[in-house]
Amino acid sequence: MLDNLRGMAVFASVVGHGSFSGSARELGITTSAVSQQIRSLENELGVVLLHRSTRKLSLTEAGASFYEAAKDVVSAAEQGRIKVNQLRDELAGSLRIATTPELGVHHILPALSTWMSAHDDLSITYFADNHYIDMIDERIDIAVRMSPNINDSTLSNHPLSDVRQLLVASPQYLRQHKKIETPKDLADHQLICIDIMKDASHVELTQTETGKKTRIKMNSRIHTNNVFMAMTLAKEGHGLIRIMEMDVKKELESGNLVEVLTGYQLPSFVLYAVTLNRDQQPAKITRCLEVLKKYFHAN
Repeated sequence: MLDNLRGMAVFASVVGHGSFSGSARELGITTSAVSQQIRSLENELGVVLLHRSTRKLSLTEAGASFYEAAKDVVSAAEQGRIKVNQLRDELAGSLRIATTPELGVHHILPALSTWMSAHDDLSITYFADNHYIDMIDERIDIAVRMSPNINDSTLSNHPLSDVRQLLVASPQYLRQHKKIETPKDLADHQLICIDIMKDASHVELTQTETGKKTRIKMNSRIHTNNVFMAMTLAKEGHGLIRIMEMDVKKELESGNLVEVLTGYQLPSFVLYAVTLNRDQQPAKITRCLEVLKKYFHAN
């Protein structure tokens, strides 16, 4: 089938130019190669397509009929090439983005909102889930993820921001419970566990001045798999939460939540965008990554 399609393209070119030599120049092959393609096509079809003479070429009845089909095939292939180039070079078509609900609402949508409005030929699908989404199975173009490090060499990774973890609680909770001045004081407090985090009930702290590390397993009677739920529970005074600074920024600014043990640091994370390895990324993916990088570098 592939040879037939190639032969049809050569045949249409020969008829269009009225000669083998003109077709050869257009296609960048030798005249003998053009002749061979036509002979192979005629043998495959079992008919003569061209009358050959020393002065000119002319179509047989079968050749004239076949030429119309060949032109349609070549035209369809050219239209397909144009559409592929448009999808590669223009901000059009489908763009599929995966992230977590928290990152999506607080950061990805604000980052991309104006850009989406400016490119209404883009059809955008957001996957918001705390579970790992297979980029190939779900045809994901960009996944925005959080991790202590970037270690997947099978994908293209694009760091967006370093993100601190914080230990926070509501002013109401802190007023009603024992003071928290050292990591050991956490033993007298409740941690609201966000179970999507690794070692959700453990808190690892490094003293800023000395670098001394302390790891504590806190008491936890309330668990959730959702950051929004954990923040609401913390604001209502049910305990402390271990959370990403970027997820709790507004609550800290408003005073609804307060950072504790400010002389200590929790392990930080890297926020990064992931794309499939490709020699040439479509423009829509490249531009989207540029917008995300600009947003996170500014915030």
